[in-house]
Amino acid sequence: MVETILWTDAGVVMIDQRYLPHKQEYVTCRTYLEMVDAIKTMVIRGAPAIGVAGAMGVALGVQEGADFDTVCDTLAATRPTAVNLSWGVERMRRLRATLNGHDILPRMIAEAKLIREEDIAICQAIGRHGADLVVDGKTVLTHCNAGALATAGYGTALGVIRAAVSAGKKIDVFADETRPFLQGARLTAWELQQDGIPTTVITDNMAGYFMKKGQIGCVVVGADRIAANGDVANKIGTYSVAVLAKENGVPFYVAAPVSTFDLNMASGDKIEIEQRPHREVTHVFDAHITPVDIGIQNPAFDVTPNRYVTAIICENGVARAPYETSLRALAGC
Repeated sequence: MVETILWTDAGVVMIDQRYLPHKQEYVTCRTYLEMVDAIKTMVIRGAPAIGVAGAMGVALGVQEGADFDTVCDTLAATRPTAVNLSWGVERMRRLRATLNGHDILPRMIAEAKLIREEDIAICQAIGRHGADLVVDGKTVLTHCNAGALATAGYGTALGVIRAAVSAGKKIDVFADETRPFLQGARLTAWELQQDGIPTTVITDNMAGYFMKKGQIGCVVVGADRIAANGDVANKIGTYSVAVLAKENGVPFYVAAPVSTFDLNMASGDKIEIEQRPHREVTHVFDAHITPVDIGIQNPAFDVTPNRYVTAIICENGVARAPYETSLRALAGC
C-alpha cells in the first residue's frame, strides 16, 4: 500500500499526487507554511489525508517555534470544504491547551503520528462494514479518488472495494475520470492497478450509459463533509452521478470516517464550496484546451442531497435514513 504521508526526522514526507501515474516523486515539508502550500497545490489531497496533513503541519509549526494560533488558523483555512482539515487542526489545538513544560513538542508529534495510524485503522473498519453492500459479480462505479492516496492508507470508498475483493467477491471497477483534476483517471486507476483489481476508466459523462445498461451494481464514493441531515459534499460531479443512480435504481453509497460528519451543520446548503484556479479547467497538464480569455468556473465540490444517498458507511457501521438520527448514533452523540 502506498505511503501517502509520513512523519520523519527530515520532515513530513508525502507522495506528490500531481505527477501520478507517470512519476512517483516525493515532497518533504519542513515548515508549516510548506505544508500549507502542499495542501493548496494538491501535492496532498483527499479529506482524511489533509486532516492528517493539518495535524502534522501544526506539529511542524510547534517544532519551528511559530506562533501557535497563527499556525492553526492558517492551516485550517487552507481548503474550506473538507471538514477533516479543521478537525485535525482542532484536535492538535485542544491537546496543546493541556500541555506545559518541555514535553510539548514530543507530545504534539506523537499525536500527529497517532492521527495517521488511527486513520488507517478507521479506513479498514469502513471497508469491513461496506464490503457486504457490494454486489458480487457486478461493476462498482466510483468518482474521484477516495483510496489510500486520499487517506493515510487503505482508503474509504476504495477501502470498501478492497475489502470486498479480500472477502472473495468477483468485482471490477469503473473509475470516472473526474475532470478537471483527473483524480479518477490518474489516481484511482493507478491505485487499483497496483492491487491487481480490474479497473476501467470512463469519462464523467459515460456513467449514465453504463447504469442504464444494468452493468453497475452500486456506486461507492467518499466525502469531504457530511451534514447532520445526510447531505454530502464531495468532488464536483458526484451529485450528477447520484441523480443518475437514483434514476436507474442503482444503490449510491458514501464511505467516510466520523471525522467527516459535521453534525453542527443542519444541511448541505451552508457548506462552503472551494473555488479552484481557472487553469485546472483551461489546461490539461501543459496543454491549453480552451479559447484564450473565455469565461471559466471551477467549483471543486458539489452537494448531493440526502434523498439520493442509499447509505453512509463509517468506521462504526452503516447509517441509513433518517440520517439526523442514524449519523448521531454512529458518532456517539
